[in-house]
Amino acid sequence: MAFIELHRDKLRHNYKFIKSLLDQHNKELAVVSKLLCGNRKYLTELINLGVEEICDSRVSNLKIIKELNPNIQTVYIKPPAKRSIKSIVKYADASFNSSYETIKMLSDEAHLQGKIHKIIIMIEMGDLREGIMGENLLDFYEKIFKLQNIKVTGIGTNLNCMSGVLPSQDKLIQLSLYKLLVETKFNRKIPWVTGGSSITLPLLHKGQIPVGVNHFRIGETLFFGTNLIEEKPYKGMMQDVFVLYTEIIEIEEKPIVPIGDLAQNPSGEVFEVNEIEYGKTSFRAIVDIGSLDISTDFLFPMDKEISIIGASSDMLVLDLGKRRKHYKVGNLIPFTLKYMGALGLLNSDYIEKKVV
Repeated sequence: MAFIELHRDKLRHNYKFIKSLLDQHNKELAVVSKLLCGNRKYLTELINLGVEEICDSRVSNLKIIKELNPNIQTVYIKPPAKRSIKSIVKYADASFNSSYETIKMLSDEAHLQGKIHKIIIMIEMGDLREGIMGENLLDFYEKIFKLQNIKVTGIGTNLNCMSGVLPSQDKLIQLSLYKLLVETKFNRKIPWVTGGSSITLPLLHKGQIPVGVNHFRIGETLFFGTNLIEEKPYKGMMQDVFVLYTEIIEIEEKPIVPIGDLAQNPSGEVFEVNEIEYGKTSFRAIVDIGSLDISTDFLFPMDKEISIIGASSDMLVLDLGKRRKHYKVGNLIPFTLKYMGALGLLNSDYIEKKVV
C-alpha cells in the first residue's frame, strides 16, 4: 500500500525559519493545520514545535487539537454554518466571520456556554470570497460591538484563495487603515490585523508589509517551503517535508503507442498518437496509486529519469527511462507533492500516514 511520510526534522527546520523571519518583523504566527486533515500523529508533531495558535476549517480537527493540548488557541477560519455554532463555540477560541446573523448566534451560544467568543471580521479586498464590503464596515462593527458575549480581536482578509488576486502593499495598507478607522470611530482597540498568509510572505522579504499588519496565518509554505508568488522554492527552506512512497507492482517493456481502435478512457481522455513513436517501446512500471488518490498534476518523481505516463483510478503508469535496470517489482518509488495533492492524500483512508 502506498504511504506518505512526514519528516519531523524538516518540518521543524521550516517552522524555525518562518518563526525567526516573523519575529524579526514583530509579526505573530498562527499555523494553518487543515492540510493535516485531523491526523493525530501529525497534529502532535505540529504542537510539539511550540505552536501557540492553530487555525483550521474543520471543527472536528479543532476538537482533536484541544484534546491534545487545551492551551493551544484554536481558530475556525471560515464563516461558521448555523448547524456548527455550538461546536465552534466549544472547540474554537475564535472564528472568522462576515455575517451579523452568524455572529449573533455565536454570541447567544457563548452566553449559554459561559464564554466570550473572539471573532475576526473579514473584509472583502477583491478576491471575492468571504468578507464584508468596505463601505459597510462602520455599520457592521456598530452592531457587533453591542453583542454581549463577543469580543472583536481582529480584522482580516484572504487573498489569492478564490480569484487569484495577489496581495499588494496597497491592499494591506488599506486593510490597516480600516482597522484604524474602526478604532477611532468606536474608541475600541482591535489587537490583530491578520492579512498575512503564505502568499504574502514574499512581500515581507521585500519590506512591503505595513507595520499595522501584525498577524500571519501560514500553512502551505510551512509544509512545502515554497514562494507562492514566484512559484519556486524558498532559499533555506525544505520542500520535502512530505514524501509519498508507492510500490512497483509491475515492470514490463511495452509499446509506446496503444494497439487498437481508440476511444475515451474512463477519465474522458483520448490518447493522441504520435506516428514517430510507432514500433518504439519503453520500460513501464505500474505503482499502487491512482487518480482516485491524487491528480498527476500534483505529483513529481524524485528520480528525475522517471516520467509519468498516465493514471487510472487505482494505478499510475511510469516510464522508467534510463533507470529501468535499477528497479524491480516491490521497489518503492518516492514522489514530492504539491499542496492540493498532499491534501487529497492526507484526507484519504487508503493512504497510510507515517512520521520519520
